[in-house]
Amino acid sequence: MTMHDGDEKTSGFPPEAGKVLLNLARATIAEALGLPAELAAVPDWAQPPGATFVTLTGPQGLRGCIGSLQAYRPLGVDLRANALAAAFEDPRFPPLGAEEWSQVRVEVSLLSSLQPMHFDSEESLLQQIQPHQDGLVLSHGVQRGTFLPQVWEELPQPREFLRALKHKAGLPADFWSANIEVYRYMVEKWREEPTAERKSGG
Repeated sequence: MTMHDGDEKTSGFPPEAGKVLLNLARATIAEALGLPAELAAVPDWAQPPGATFVTLTGPQGLRGCIGSLQAYRPLGVDLRANALAAAFEDPRFPPLGAEEWSQVRVEVSLLSSLQPMHFDSEESLLQQIQPHQDGLVLSHGVQRGTFLPQVWEELPQPREFLRALKHKAGLPADFWSANIEVYRYMVEKWREEPTAERKSGG
């Protein structure tokens, strides 16, 4: 089973989209681990460009999260690449091992286009942020970081959300500059139901 959050009226995807995307991500990782996997063909609706994030969660919490902020390659290609990157290339974690794969829960997020935010102060920015809805990208020069909307579950207050995002971007939490740029986006997301044991191929 899958759990879904998002506006089904705007996705343009068939009802089974979430299950297909989750299975594609899971099978891609399982295949790379040398485990049995049923890697289905990418459907036609996943051929246009799309931006995805793949989040992996294990018994101890986050196990990997990698994604694309802008759509620059076919959705199916982007999803498979980010699934592999989340499993094996997230610098915060060691590469995923086959022995832990059955305990990992997969979540797929599909991002909307980035929308620039206009503000003249930090307070002005905070007033515009929509908790539990906005994903944010913050950049200053070469420093950049993003939080998916799911992070609101851990940081429900806009001020703390923004401070943590600045820290993730490599900036002091109390840093402010007129040259800061912030973009917002929304996601449609699907995640696997929690389970004690999973089949390796999904």
